[in-house]
Amino acid sequence: MDKVNLNEKFSLFDDVYAPKIVGELNGQYVKLVKLHGPYIWHNHQSEDELFLVIKGSMTIEFRDSSVDVNEGEFMIVPKGVEHRTVAYIEAWVLLFEPESTVNTGEVEHEYTQTDLDKI
Repeated sequence: MDKVNLNEKFSLFDDVYAPKIVGELNGQYVKLVKLHGPYIWHNHQSEDELFLVIKGSMTIEFRDSSVDVNEGEFMIVPKGVEHRTVAYIEAWVLLFEPESTVNTGEVEHEYTQTDLDKI
């Protein structure tokens, strides 16, 4: 059993929209990702997603609304809900989601990551 220092883990990578696995529990991954700029519209038919902002801020856009999520706040996007993230300045985000979750959901895109690094 080891503790995880989030600042140390975030210092290990610079790429954006490339989630890294930092923990596993009960069929779920704990992932870290850096966001900057707009992501792609997508949904996850079978998985909810939790976005916890560690540093900075982001907006989660839906087709009919948007929600600002600031440092120390989180939001859960229910399965099946189309969304995209936008970070106007770099944001550090912790994701908590099932192991089967693909970062671009049902959409195949250059951002799609199926073989995630463990750090």
